[in-house]
Amino acid sequence: MAFSIRLFAGLLFASLCTASITSVHAQGTVVITGKVNGKTADTVAVSVRENPLDPKEQITYARLDDKGEFRMAIKISGPSRADLVYADDVTDLFLEPGNALEVRFKGNSLSTSVRYKGKGAEANTYLAEVDEHFVENDGFQVLPENIMLYEPGFLSFLDYRRKEERKFFENYAQDNQLSPAFKQYAQAEIDYSYANDRLTFQDLREQVVATEGRLKMTPTYYDFLNDKSLFSNATAVQSEMYQEFLLNYIHYLATNDKHLRSDPDFYQVCYELAKSQLSGDVRPIIMGRVLQESFRFGHVKQSETMLADFRSSDPKNMYYPLLQSDFETHKAFAIGSPAPNFRLISVKGDTVSLSSFAGKVVYLNFWRTTSGLALRDLPYAQDLARKFEGKNIVFVNIALDENEPAWKQLVTSKKLPGVQLRAAGGMRSGVARAYALQDVPAYFLLAEDGTFLNTKPKRLSSRAAVDEIKEAFGKASTYTSALPITPK
Repeated sequence: MAFSIRLFAGLLFASLCTASITSVHAQGTVVITGKVNGKTADTVAVSVRENPLDPKEQITYARLDDKGEFRMAIKISGPSRADLVYADDVTDLFLEPGNALEVRFKGNSLSTSVRYKGKGAEANTYLAEVDEHFVENDGFQVLPENIMLYEPGFLSFLDYRRKEERKFFENYAQDNQLSPAFKQYAQAEIDYSYANDRLTFQDLREQVVATEGRLKMTPTYYDFLNDKSLFSNATAVQSEMYQEFLLNYIHYLATNDKHLRSDPDFYQVCYELAKSQLSGDVRPIIMGRVLQESFRFGHVKQSETMLADFRSSDPKNMYYPLLQSDFETHKAFAIGSPAPNFRLISVKGDTVSLSSFAGKVVYLNFWRTTSGLALRDLPYAQDLARKFEGKNIVFVNIALDENEPAWKQLVTSKKLPGVQLRAAGGMRSGVARAYALQDVPAYFLLAEDGTFLNTKPKRLSSRAAVDEIKEAFGKASTYTSALPITPK
């Protein structure tokens, strides 16, 4: 559907290909047959994510025969958004139980050449034409030129885009037979694309236009949020734009109440807002989305407490198992989780453990002498060590080097500051596995109690690294004081 600010800003997660989560739609099968003219790959795939909180997609593959023809059958629980994938190209699909689609396209241009016949063709032809008229048309995209506009110009752009999208949909619906489910989906995508872009404009403009301060909006700019029907729309649950809008609305409420994303209790506040402000089938979805954010950026104990509370909002157990699995995947490196201890040999020949730095902030730097990027950071490491000399912080540098003499020579000749350690075995070493390292340089910021504060802090060469380190002192106790009290 129409380009949205969320696509430009890269907010949160990738777009969710959601499906109906209610039981009012019958389960069934979709049959897709087709032909690829001038095939460039041997298989076609359709991916569906029926549960909006499930990171895993249901992918069905079909192999092309010698003529480029294929056939596949896909089981779905109701009307579903999906992706048709061929080689590196992808196009939107909308599938309903009982659809029998015939698909044809050119192997080198799926999205621009795809054509549909059969039951369900009207809806998918609409999606293809919307892509051509709006998504591929720069005049309707949210680009930096539009984001740099002031309020009147941006609102004029949004209003014009929504008017054109509505007119296009109404004309198409008059000439083609569309199902009620698809009509609801298409209308929701238009309405919530507008609402989401308007809601997030002020924040995004502040990020994009670095030469100006935060834009001050007129008193009536956010009046569209007074329309309560925006937040309780049972017919829009399938729309990923509806869900994205509601998540951003919860963020808006939290920040409007003076809570910053960097606050220890930010995701707790968002969770409680979603719980109290939303209703219907979409409520547990948005609560779950906030939980997934907390798993990645919040404190592990806060996440654990909220996850336990979530069970009462999910009586059918549709989302809790997925969230529990997601939590288990991320908790090892969540804020507040203990960093893996290690015992390594220093350049001086003594054994050093992480636990020996208890009571100090620790900046961990994993590097190796053969990494150009890591070597470029060395002068900045020396500068940071000087800036924080005498402060309650230690810079621990762990070289993942197989060549011990080369490492020792570099550390000694350059008089590298901080604690200099080496992990024998390099990327195959126990410490590399414990910290799930995939490449170097890699950085971790640890609190005085040995727990993670940030698993992706600013690089040593970043100007923002100094401010980030300054804010790290005493942060562990700040998080602890913000933790919810668990009833005994």
